[in-house]
Amino acid sequence: MTRIKPQPGVMDIELYVSGKGHIKGQSNTVKLSSNENPWGASKDARRAYQSLAGELHVYPSSDHVALRTAISEVHNVDAERVICSNGSDELISLLCQAYAGAGDEVLFTEHGFLMYKLCAQGVGATPVAVSEMERCTDVDAVLAVANENTKLVFIANPNNPTGTMVPEQDVVRLVDGLPNHTLLVLDGAYAEYVDGFDGHASLVDDRDNVFITRTFSKIYGLGGLRLGWGYGPAEIVNTLHRLRGPFNVNASVLAAGEAAVLDTDYTTKCRKTNAKWSKFLRKKLLGMGIACDASQANFVLARFGSEAEADAADQVLSDAGLLVRAVKSYGLAECLRITVGKGADCKRVVSVLQEFKDGWIA
Repeated sequence: MTRIKPQPGVMDIELYVSGKGHIKGQSNTVKLSSNENPWGASKDARRAYQSLAGELHVYPSSDHVALRTAISEVHNVDAERVICSNGSDELISLLCQAYAGAGDEVLFTEHGFLMYKLCAQGVGATPVAVSEMERCTDVDAVLAVANENTKLVFIANPNNPTGTMVPEQDVVRLVDGLPNHTLLVLDGAYAEYVDGFDGHASLVDDRDNVFITRTFSKIYGLGGLRLGWGYGPAEIVNTLHRLRGPFNVNASVLAAGEAAVLDTDYTTKCRKTNAKWSKFLRKKLLGMGIACDASQANFVLARFGSEAEADAADQVLSDAGLLVRAVKSYGLAECLRITVGKGADCKRVVSVLQEFKDGWIA
């Protein structure tokens, strides 16, 4: 009988459950559960991806110089301190591998992205969830919890799944208040949805204890390709390069990413259209008595009166072919996260929920 066993704690890690993608027996479904760009990738990105179909036998670039250069030009960052990855999830994992281990603590907010906790557990570190204030990062609470064992602090800004955002001055206060051995990681997966926001890249240039992560899965519409990037101090980027695989991003993905980031007109169009329908959704939800914070991302968090009401609403939407995300695993049992879809999809959501609310008896 085998005695092969995983390292202690590995089997305590909960499996990540992604948003529902289909409904058995239904073909006309609309997926609003994973915060994908409903308009997809730009034509330039799709063409670039397809252009390499005849070169599948060739290894991809290991230094990602073309994509790093494109990112540098668009986001006004130093290309030498950009690192590309197989989704931003990979960077979260690499950061935990590099800077945390047994006896160390990794902090994140109570309603933060689940991968922070899972990656911390994966390296034997202790995950610590810090209370939020009205679904927004509480900087004072984070500073109060941080101690000599805190090696990493992960903050998504804007946050998923709440959609809330920490003002720049509070982020600076957090950076300056953390112990000098603690690295602040600012996850900017939804940064492109905030007009004029650099995802805290300028803060990276001003400090030596800040690292940012970004993704191509949201506004760029490349979630199926798995591509992310990070930006940080040279020493930290150099450390992560030693842990990543030499060919961690495939050639077609690199080409699609380069084309996507350079197509700034398409990015702007997606941002503006998302803002229009995000405001529409929130206004309609509030009008029917469903609480909803102003979102800085491509989704809204609908807060119902109870877990039972949220479950019932989720079922009604599902029966109508509309897939949204229940967020009980984020400690928000009474909420549903609804991706901002195309205009017709948003109108369908509103219509179904209005009918549901009209008949709901608490």
